[in-house]
Amino acid sequence: MINPLKLLATLLGGGQVAPVENSTTVISSSDPQVIAHLGGSSASSGYAVTPDSAMRVSAVYASVRLLAGALASIPVALYREKDGVRESISPELWWLLNEEPAPSWTAASMWEWVMLSICLRGDGYVEIRRAGPAVKTLRPLHPDRVAARKVGDYLLYTVCEEDGTLRAVHQDDMLHFAGFGFNGVRSMSVIQWAAFQSIGVALAADTFAGSFFANGAAPKHVIKTAGRMDEEQVELLRGEYKKKYAGANNAGTPMVLTQGLDLKEMSMTADDAQLLETRKWQVIDIARAFGVPPHLIGAQETTSSWGTGVEQTTLGFIKFALQPHINRVRQELNRKLFRRASPFAEHKMEALLSGDLKAEGEYMRQSVGGSQGPGWMTINEIRKIKNLPPVEGGTALYRPEKLAQPANSPNKDTNEENSPAAA
Repeated sequence: MINPLKLLATLLGGGQVAPVENSTTVISSSDPQVIAHLGGSSASSGYAVTPDSAMRVSAVYASVRLLAGALASIPVALYREKDGVRESISPELWWLLNEEPAPSWTAASMWEWVMLSICLRGDGYVEIRRAGPAVKTLRPLHPDRVAARKVGDYLLYTVCEEDGTLRAVHQDDMLHFAGFGFNGVRSMSVIQWAAFQSIGVALAADTFAGSFFANGAAPKHVIKTAGRMDEEQVELLRGEYKKKYAGANNAGTPMVLTQGLDLKEMSMTADDAQLLETRKWQVIDIARAFGVPPHLIGAQETTSSWGTGVEQTTLGFIKFALQPHINRVRQELNRKLFRRASPFAEHKMEALLSGDLKAEGEYMRQSVGGSQGPGWMTINEIRKIKNLPPVEGGTALYRPEKLAQPANSPNKDTNEENSPAAA
């Protein structure tokens, strides 16, 4: 039997049936016409701001891509603490988190999808599929197909499959990656709160710009005549004008007016309407809403107060834009996958320095001691990061406190053996 709600959703623009908190079934769609038809709100510009329409704005697309790409490029390391010493472990779970969470997903795609869901809808969901106590797959879910409701102190999730069937998922089997403003059930969507009006204005500006250049980037005109023209003549003149002089391909074509016709300009140019300034401002405002620096999404005319150079820009982006997301992801992984202090997951943030050879070299030099000391890594540990074989004598940590020993100290040779140069 055909589900009438699914049929209506399809006819209205490819919507989908999704559950909501009260366990009723509603139609979820990102088509602006469907939103308007079902009573959804539009921005003051008159444009419906939805996840799909928002991603057509280049500033939104760039901001989401920046955050998603940064999260996907950071490996998730797994550690176990034993007798106060942390040791790296690489069970099957490491493969799921860093390579292949599910048969049709790469780990990078999963993390990008999680961040995309957080940015556009407030929350990202990944279902944990287990075989006994072991985690076998991590299945990313579309947030429109997941509804959460409180049952006592816990959350119960309802997942709508593609065939329309509903099933319940316990809290312990759902990785719920919350965004900013989480209230215990759901989070605040950036595009529906901070950037709602800005995205609406950007959509309107894009449409205006497209129409402006489609008409040859020329102002509108009124054609005047001293005589009287009937309706058929007016329509004929209007059609001939559009055919010969409107459109980008006809820009610059000289106009020929006969029979006493006169041309009068009636509208503002793009410069007068400050179209370009409006579009620039929307880029900055949307970047602010997503918490990313405008210059990292292509607004090169803006300046950064986060320091100069790639390293300082990266550090500023990590601290103020990316780190809050990383903290929420890490905490959700640890409380759902392990539920105890050890073992635990941790993001290897130094991976963001990859590609910046100067910053990476400085970091590694200081990690083994360098001119600052003390070293917190050995030469062989650094070589392992770079996929190089260990070297003899590369297992000693640099201890600068021995530099203060007298020249005739019996321990002087030991200190030299433990120096970075000796290693």
